[in-house]
Amino acid sequence: MATSWMHSLAVCFDKNRSEFPGEKLLLLTDIDGAIIDMRHLILQLLWAFDREHSTSYFERLRLEDIDVHENDVELLLEELKLSKRARKKILAWFLEKRWSPEAIHDMQRPFEGVLEMVRWFQLQPNTYVGLVTGRPETLREATLKSLNQIGKPYRVHFDDDMLFMNQGDWEDGVPQVKVAGLRHFQERGYHVFAFIDNEPDNLKALAKADPESGMLLLHANTIYQSRRVPRGTVRGKHYRLADLIPHENALPSHVQLAWHGVNDDANMRQFLASDVRWAEVDVQMDREGVEAILRHDSFANAPMLADERWLTLKSALKKIKKHGRAIKLDLKAGDLVLDSALELVEKLEFDDEDLWFNANVEALKEQGFRRLSTARPKSILQAPIDFLRPLMLATPERAHETLEMLVGWGINRFSISWKEPDLRKLFDQVDQWGYEVNIY
Repeated sequence: MATSWMHSLAVCFDKNRSEFPGEKLLLLTDIDGAIIDMRHLILQLLWAFDREHSTSYFERLRLEDIDVHENDVELLLEELKLSKRARKKILAWFLEKRWSPEAIHDMQRPFEGVLEMVRWFQLQPNTYVGLVTGRPETLREATLKSLNQIGKPYRVHFDDDMLFMNQGDWEDGVPQVKVAGLRHFQERGYHVFAFIDNEPDNLKALAKADPESGMLLLHANTIYQSRRVPRGTVRGKHYRLADLIPHENALPSHVQLAWHGVNDDANMRQFLASDVRWAEVDVQMDREGVEAILRHDSFANAPMLADERWLTLKSALKKIKKHGRAIKLDLKAGDLVLDSALELVEKLEFDDEDLWFNANVEALKEQGFRRLSTARPKSILQAPIDFLRPLMLATPERAHETLEMLVGWGINRFSISWKEPDLRKLFDQVDQWGYEVNIY
């Protein structure tokens, strides 16, 4: 099986950490095409053109339709078979707007998983993440403001001194800018162990400039203009945090990794063969309401299949206990599920430190959460709070009162869906109020 680029990065990091103890280890990365998925900016700007000019050229354009570099938008306009006159007008408007403060702040989105990757390295002892970009120095303030706003929900922050920018104009000698950035950080005492960039020409310049350092070159295989990466470069485009973690002991002490959806024999076997401590299971009653089973969807929403088999909560808990692991119980219903869960963890002598309960407020209600808090006072007791979004945006003080009420029920952790459109605002607000919060 092919080794993922993130796994190669993890191996490189471990090797450098062993060979250069005490040195400041630095991962360098490009911004556009490596952290920022520029397709979003292209799409949002073209939609904005339609709105501003009362046209409908791009009303059917979707993210997956965009496969050109931000410097080659004219090719996209040609593919859409727009007239030469329209293309000229649109392109001029696009080039004028694409690096405006509004576009940088409001229209840029990160690749999925990239900020988790950055946060992972920022959490490591004596390890740093730096940025080397072809963007001109005039965009420093807007660039930092945008990246740090995007990074807030992930606790990612870039300081001014960790950003190296182009001292010239746009597109002026970008490969040389990358080399200058590398030298800049090396001269400041950093040991650069890896460099991520989406443009092969930039990676070629880096390989030529520092052939003996052992620095790993990683090609973000997203959208790029040049071709042919240098020999030894590792390629990939999916930022999978799991590929960076050789074993759970590598996690910082306050980070909890849970294996999602351990609801069947196959997932249970894979989980038990791993080094992950927490197994997440979905708990509800069987069709007769007699026994607690592991199943994500209710029978009302997803009728039982003819060949469907499931694990019982009892059998799953026995396996978890036997192997000395911990369990996150996602309780999908109220009293019967709660009764069964509490009875079984008591019979099997689970410690509170090995238990993590999650349930919707409407499922357990106040009585259920208070029962859990009384029975298992040192366990994690979590509830999603996406339902508070309108209140938090309109009258945050009222939302704060609601969270205080939920804490009074015994809830000690809140969660917000990563799909939530106002994730950053909600996360920041809950965090500022001093509550423990995570993204699910």
